[in-house]
Amino acid sequence: MNKYSNSLETFTPTPGATVIVGMSGGVDSSVTAAVLKEQGFNVIGMFMKNWEETDENGVCQSSKEYADVVKVCEKLDIPYYSVEFVDEYRKHVFNHFVEEYKAGFTPNPDILCNREIKFKVFLDKAIELGADYLATGHYCQNMLLDGVHQLVKGNDPGKDQTYFLYTNKSEILKKVLFPIGHLPKSEVRALAEKYDLSTKNKKDSTGICFIGERNFRNFLSNYINFENGPFKYLNGEVVGEHTGAAFYTIGQRKGLGLGGPGEPWFVVDKDIETNTVYVERGEFHPALYRDELWANELSWVEEDMAFELPLKCKAKIRYRQQDQDCVIKSMDNGSIHVVFDSPQRAITLRQSIVFYVNDICLGGGMIEKGGKTYLERGLELPEIVTVQI
Repeated sequence: MNKYSNSLETFTPTPGATVIVGMSGGVDSSVTAAVLKEQGFNVIGMFMKNWEETDENGVCQSSKEYADVVKVCEKLDIPYYSVEFVDEYRKHVFNHFVEEYKAGFTPNPDILCNREIKFKVFLDKAIELGADYLATGHYCQNMLLDGVHQLVKGNDPGKDQTYFLYTNKSEILKKVLFPIGHLPKSEVRALAEKYDLSTKNKKDSTGICFIGERNFRNFLSNYINFENGPFKYLNGEVVGEHTGAAFYTIGQRKGLGLGGPGEPWFVVDKDIETNTVYVERGEFHPALYRDELWANELSWVEEDMAFELPLKCKAKIRYRQQDQDCVIKSMDNGSIHVVFDSPQRAITLRQSIVFYVNDICLGGGMIEKGGKTYLERGLELPEIVTVQI
């Protein structure tokens, strides 16, 4: 791993190349197209339709987004197209999302969408249409280390999206550009003003794309049958009733509907077979903390990457978390054992763990199991525990 102390080099795409920009109708992809055109590339806008459904008012959200893409492309005087991957998205992303929820997990469809749709079928379509590169408005960087493409953090720490992109391989990065990844969001907004783009004041999209602003529980109820069940303390005492165990995730505080005096309630465990959600009081309850986990379904940016174990690096187990010091202790049959320097709050099965050395994203995997909690081990938490909710 000594090579990661070497200097990164800027990846310089072929001058005048044809670049298809994946345009969502948002400010980031709009500025991406504008920047590339100003730099002299042959830019084409391409909108990707993945979901087909109208909201309560009969409005199709994808049609609204495409209308914004059209306005931006006409302003920039670049050609634009729309492609549809509704079937592929349902098959490779949405169906998996539903099955994971049924099993009691809390899936992250953005990671799967990037792997299966944006940087697979969408990239293939861009190349098929004659593009030299596909560009997106992600906040990350594609740089070279000893001639090998690396996925590198964006310079805006509050916006870095490498966590969602860790499945991208070096071979894929040869054909991908992230033109705004080195910019802070404030500068992207300023560029949208400079180019007078119609999306300059548009709010950032949040949540899961196929749900939009609708009530998540109501949406999911269309696909999964849920039954009420008990909230219990870990000792088995019933303290309330929930609306379906699959709706809840480890570490959750909001939406439990449990009141009363004292510290707030948190989900610490759940049992899908008995439809039971276990809760305890207090943000620092030892049942919420572990310092080791095992992960599988590994995906490394450098497919043939070899490293010596144990490996000291950093990792995050959720998007907004600060990088945590850890050691990859061992690797056996496609599973790795990770031990953290400090207790980690709410390690959640089937969420991704993503690894870093400096600002370089090595890759990651899916959490398959956690170690014993501090409660199970009879240990007290250190006085100072870094908590990232």
